Order: sequence, then C-alpha cells, then structure tokens
Amino acid sequence: MEIFEAIFLAIVEGITEFLPVSSTGHMIIASSFFGNANNDFVKMFTVAIQFGAILSVVYLYWKRFFQSFDFYIKLFVAFLPAAVFGFLFNDFIDSMLENVTVVAITLLLGGIVFLYIDKWFNHTSDQDKEPSYLQSLFIGLFQVIAMIPGVSRSAATIIGGLSQGMNRKSAAEFSFFLAVPTMFAATAYKMLKYFGTHEVQRSELGILFLGNVVAFVVAIFAIKGFIGFLTKNGFKAFGWYRIVLGLVLLLLGLIGFDLQII
Repeated sequence: MEIFEAIFLAIVEGITEFLPVSSTGHMIIASSFFGNANNDFVKMFTVAIQFGAILSVVYLYWKRFFQSFDFYIKLFVAFLPAAVFGFLFNDFIDSMLENVTVVAITLLLGGIVFLYIDKWFNHTSDQDKEPSYLQSLFIGLFQVIAMIPGVSRSAATIIGGLSQGMNRKSAAEFSFFLAVPTMFAATAYKMLKYFGTHEVQRSELGILFLGNVVAFVVAIFAIKGFIGFLTKNGFKAFGWYRIVLGLVLLLLGLIGFDLQII
C-alpha cells in the first residue's frame, strides 16, 4: 500500500464514518480506483483506521466519558445487540458485504427515508437529553440494522435516537458515543486476526499509524461540522447524497467497472 493511498482512504474514513452516508459505500468507490482491495493488509487497514476515528470522539467529548458510571452502562446496553448479532451471524454479514448491489440498494432506500425523516420526527424535544436504559437498548437494536452494508451505522443509530424522542444533536452525539465500543471491538478483532496470521512489516506499522492519525484529525472536523449542519438543516441533504451515491454504484456496476469490496 502506497502512502498516498493510505492518506486518501483515511480521509474518506474520517469524513464518512460519523456521517449518515455509509462509509462502506465510499470505501468501495475509493478502494476500487487503487485496485488492491483484495490485499489482506488493505482489508485490515480500512478497519483499523476506525481506531483513529473513534479517538476523535473521545477527544471531543472526553468530559462525557468521565461524568458517571451510568453512562457506560447505557453504552454497554446499546452495544450488546450488535455484539450478539455480529457473533452469531458473522459469515452471513460478510457475504452481504461482498455484494455491491446490496450496498447500492440500501444507500438508495436509506436516502429516500432520509428525505422524510425531518417530517416524521418533528415532535422531538429541543432539550438535549440522554436515553434511558430501555431507550439505549432500542437504539442498539437499530444498530443491528446497520450490519446490512450501505445502511450506515451512524444513520441507523441516529434514527433510533430520534424515535425515542431525542433531538437531532442528542441523537447524533449518542451515536458517536456508541461508535466507540462498537468500532473498537471490530478494530481489535480485525487487527488481532491479521497480526496472528501474517508477519508484520515495519513499513506496514508506519502506514497504519499514519492512517490512524489522518483519520483522527479529519474525523474531528467532520463531527464538528456534522453536528452544526444537522442541527440547522436536518437530514434531507444527506438523503439526496445517498441516492446519488447509490445510483453511481449501480451505474458503475452496469457499465462493467470492477467494484471491489474491502
């Protein structure tokens, strides 16, 4: 993997991981232009740089992570459904991930849903609030839906929060917090699996470190910008963006462009 490729993929990860636009869909397009998406290190890299992205959440909201033990219990309750479901159906999830058509269709359908989200949840309170234990579990069940490639973990959990009466800002922030244990678990699993079966090169460690640093920095700006945009403008712009991206994926597939899944 070249340094330019690592930086480019890390920028894509940092921008898209916390936005409701599906980082998977973007990684498919980005990696396809480099032609080595089937390389084992590249596959590990695209998951491992999520660690840099989740560190941006800890950096921006570090006070929230020290406010109470109750906060961690809610995160654990919300994390549990995806952990159980992912453990039981890992092979099935991986098989869906290999289907670009699935990603494109879910992007399209999710985009259509996003065009109406603001109308459906215009009754939410203007006051910021944390979910209860039961509401946390419900949001966690929405995160399970995001295991379908193209749905977007951020999109699913934000909608889950809105359905529980949270406002846009609170729902988005809890989605960020929930990303920390979810993405950390996925990153740790992928890295342990790779390091246990491959001889790691020093150059690979350098590229991995660089990718995480870039993803960390970019994600900080993405989160700050997203919160402000979402609070002021809602979801419609993201809906249209998802529809366009889904159509692009379908079109590229129809014309025979080699779209590779990482």
